[in-house]
Amino acid sequence: MKATLQLLFALVATISLAQNTKLFIIVDQFGYLPEAEKIAVIRNPKVGYDESLEFNPGSTYQVIDLQTNEPIFTGSLTKWNGGLTDQSSGDQVWYFDFSEVNQVGNYIILDENNEERSFEFAISKSVYNEVLKHAMRTFFYQRAGYDKPAEYAGVAWADAASHVGSNQDTECRRFDAKNDPSTARDLSGGWYDAGDYNKYTNWTANYVVDMLLAYLERPEAWGDDYSLPYSGNEVPDIIDEVKWGIDHLKRLQNEDGSVLSIVGLAHGSPPSAATDPSYYGPESTSATLNTTAAFALAATVFDQLGMDEEVADLTERAISGWQWAVAHPNVLFRNNDSVYGSEGLGAGQQEESDYQRSMSKLEAAIYLFELTDDADFKEYVDTNYTACHLIDWNYAYPFESFNQDMLLHYASLSNATASVKDHILEVYTNQMLTGNDNMPAIETKKDPYMAYVKDYTWGSNSIKSRQANMFHSLSIHSSSSAEKAIRAASGYMHYMHGVNPLNIVYLSNMYDHGAENAVNEFYHSWFTDGSTKWDRVGESVYGPAPGFLVGGPNPGYAPDNCCPDGCGSSGNNAVCDSEELSPPTGQPDQKSYKDFNTSWPLNSWSVTENSNGYQLAYIRLLSKYVNLNYDCMGVEGGQAFIDACGRCAGGTSALTPVSSEAECRTVLSERDSFGFVYPNPVSDVLRIDLIAGTEITSLKLYNLSGALLKRFDPVQKEVDLSDLTSGTYILNVQTGKEEFEVKVIKE
Repeated sequence: MKATLQLLFALVATISLAQNTKLFIIVDQFGYLPEAEKIAVIRNPKVGYDESLEFNPGSTYQVIDLQTNEPIFTGSLTKWNGGLTDQSSGDQVWYFDFSEVNQVGNYIILDENNEERSFEFAISKSVYNEVLKHAMRTFFYQRAGYDKPAEYAGVAWADAASHVGSNQDTECRRFDAKNDPSTARDLSGGWYDAGDYNKYTNWTANYVVDMLLAYLERPEAWGDDYSLPYSGNEVPDIIDEVKWGIDHLKRLQNEDGSVLSIVGLAHGSPPSAATDPSYYGPESTSATLNTTAAFALAATVFDQLGMDEEVADLTERAISGWQWAVAHPNVLFRNNDSVYGSEGLGAGQQEESDYQRSMSKLEAAIYLFELTDDADFKEYVDTNYTACHLIDWNYAYPFESFNQDMLLHYASLSNATASVKDHILEVYTNQMLTGNDNMPAIETKKDPYMAYVKDYTWGSNSIKSRQANMFHSLSIHSSSSAEKAIRAASGYMHYMHGVNPLNIVYLSNMYDHGAENAVNEFYHSWFTDGSTKWDRVGESVYGPAPGFLVGGPNPGYAPDNCCPDGCGSSGNNAVCDSEELSPPTGQPDQKSYKDFNTSWPLNSWSVTENSNGYQLAYIRLLSKYVNLNYDCMGVEGGQAFIDACGRCAGGTSALTPVSSEAECRTVLSERDSFGFVYPNPVSDVLRIDLIAGTEITSLKLYNLSGALLKRFDPVQKEVDLSDLTSGTYILNVQTGKEEFEVKVIKE
């Protein structure tokens, strides 16, 4: 329902918010389902970088319908914890519950006494549909060796296939035989793992399993219309993505069933600019077990989808992998490790601990049992499941959600051993309902932002998403607790969408898709610091692609130990003091975040780097709230859809769909359909098209610092930008009664 071309709001978000830190009424910036609990958080910062600000809320708050600009609901506030300051956020908090508002529409929350308002939000059955699409589309941008034409990637993020040159992925050599062409193999495909481009087999296999579980948990959430090259083939786009990952894993498997551990890739911006060779590491037990699990579960799902040829091949591969791993239980390989002579191969350490390797074997046995109904696999599971910390420690927690997922999956199988199923479910449901860090923390609102986790670490957004998915699992396995479990999970989704102390959507560049204050930059080798095209929204020409979930608040952040003066050169040392680092340092846990992407030695990656693992934890959560049978206008069975310009068009929208991005025009005043500027991005002349009877009285162009650059003849309704350098500018348009500001991108 909420329209998606919000360039005016994006302008406010990327420019004005830096000056206006008094943003105290916090909502999910995308919105809410009509039947959902809806609670706005009102914050008074007491501790942290914003502690000098003060906000004393009024006695009553209103929900304002933006179509009529009239209040449709008025209510009072409730203090969190009697007015105490929360340690994790440093905020004093009140709640405004407007759950009874369920009409489809666009709204804000208003404190009339203080003239303070929230960001805009929507209420609609389809409010998260487009958000899920963009979150899932990030895997398209992360594909290695895959062409990304403008038709699908957009002009801003189009790129040729990466890592397909000489001695790269299609001719990849072993890391310890770089000059031996006989070791060359085609190891193309797969995904860049995170902000680095390396491909780690253990994690790739886990991503495949996560996608498959997301599909199995809610098949009706997944469409075939994500505007990708493989959309429209009558296969859900998430399954197409699974197939891409599976095909890469196949290339990594040796004839004896073992699987290679890692492929190290060169970096460049854009990815196709990377020209250095790719190298691979040897087979390992952990890579083989994780890949076996992915093959087995994929075979089961592909069988349901009628993909018979794939099923036979994957079954054979899974069994072969199991047999090799059983015969070779302790084949280890640590990348980027001097002991293994692998310095420089990859970045993150993919090798597993002894415990986790045993869990990977248990996982492979579970999915092989489901696939084959072989009693030997069943016996292995029944004999070894108690070693999982969920059972062994009698403890459910998000840092081991992946291991808990596999046991719950086994417990869902009709042919699993009944006593084992009962034991797993008894421990899990009891821990979720009574464990201090699970449901009791939600029911007592231990976190005033309603997304409690005990520890904030590197990747805290992923941990929060996995905690939410644990509540969804509880809703499946405990019918009596389903309603409160689903409500608990929704708080974590709202946190990602802005209900946090920073009032920020933790997804990148979502301004054209419903957010008003989102991640503007994050650590990534493509969207790298200093890039004129992709560094930061509002400063570089395009900013990063939309929909990437960043790591999130990390109170453990610190610059490299070489700072301030031991980083090897005066230039490197200067980076240590190049920008303010509080935040993320010296803050309450939830404020330990900064919107930055500076590389070494400031090491922003421990705060803002993306990860496919983070992404899938969030995607699994969000998919539970998606309703594909409602169109973007919130109409059941409706025909409106998001067109090439990112608008909700067709159906009951009153807008004619546009099929080509080149035909898109920037809306000057979306709510009133006041007019358009086009083309945007622009090379030379920008044109203004207003509704009949309206005359422009002033046309001015500013840079992002607010300096006036040019005035133009308003009668001509044209702006010549041919003499300006590439970048982002602000066009100010005034008529006799209105004034608008629009972000303009000069190519």
